[in-house]
Amino acid sequence: MARLTKKQKEAHSKIDRNKLYSLEEASALIKEITNVKFDASVDLAVRLGVDPRKANQMVRGVVTLPHGTGKEVKVLALVTPDKEAEAKEAGADFVGLDEYLDKIKGGWTDVDVIITMPSVMGKLGPLGRILGPRGLMPNPKTGTVTMDVAKAVTDVKGGKIDFKVDKTGIVHAAIGKSSFSADKIAGNAKELIDTLVKLKPAAAKGVYMKSIYLSSTMSPSVQLDPKAV
Repeated sequence: MARLTKKQKEAHSKIDRNKLYSLEEASALIKEITNVKFDASVDLAVRLGVDPRKANQMVRGVVTLPHGTGKEVKVLALVTPDKEAEAKEAGADFVGLDEYLDKIKGGWTDVDVIITMPSVMGKLGPLGRILGPRGLMPNPKTGTVTMDVAKAVTDVKGGKIDFKVDKTGIVHAAIGKSSFSADKIAGNAKELIDTLVKLKPAAAKGVYMKSIYLSSTMSPSVQLDPKAV
């Protein structure tokens, strides 16, 4: 096992492993124990009492974080010429169609989100092997395939994220930055947790929220009290 540095030991010493923290306590503690020299990402991990192998227990959705993600999101809008001005005015970083499809075929994927229109999806099909593994394939369920391109771009730029339970039953999402105030971290985390509660599958039995952990890049995790949240 790797040996902990002095700062890591100090961070671990501030966490009571026998305690389940409230969201407000955990948010403040995460700021206290994050001591890297960059603006660390703050992450939330929620273990759900679902079986992701069963279609009727899949948990997937989108949420707009009230305080944004703290990350500059690069958006590519793959749209027809009549929608280009709309996408640019909404703040899309890259706007076009065929020229960007060719760039993606050549391996270019230097964006965080791709937004497109239903009529364009046919052209994106052959690029699934490139976009799929990177999580960039647009999907109507996440609002990235739409005729209201301007709203989609604005939502993504304003803090909209999508999430999906993984094969181990955990939803993991970045919900802010360590530079955020504790109140903003707590607010974003609560918004995601509330959304997960609303998405509880009818087929899920027993305890739904088994555990919740808050952490930042390279920090130890803090366990929250699911009942308090």
